[in-house]
Amino acid sequence: MSAASSSGSEAPRRADVDAAATVEVAVERRPAAARLSELGVRSWPKWGGPPGRYALSYGARQTCYVLRGKVTATVEGSPERAVEFGAGDLVVFARGTRCTWHIAVAVDMHYAFDPS
Repeated sequence: MSAASSSGSEAPRRADVDAAATVEVAVERRPAAARLSELGVRSWPKWGGPPGRYALSYGARQTCYVLRGKVTATVEGSPERAVEFGAGDLVVFARGTRCTWHIAVAVDMHYAFDPS
């Protein structure tokens, strides 16, 4: 899984976004079914990965809806800015984010890149 090159905008700033989220990574815990439907999440491609470490670089904004699993993403150069997310979370990675995913429990998710 790698980010395609295209322009994107910052992660959404919503009241229900995790307070620990950074500009690079925002986590929306258990979004409502209506929100997921509005985004068209079920029509997005799927990706899954086993436990392990994955270095990722996002050339475009990417939104993920995690179906199962548990991940800690550590933003490059800022180990104190680790963000945890898992099943039921909607996660947005801003364009330009570089991080390492530490998958503790195998992940299945839907994902979409910002088309702009």
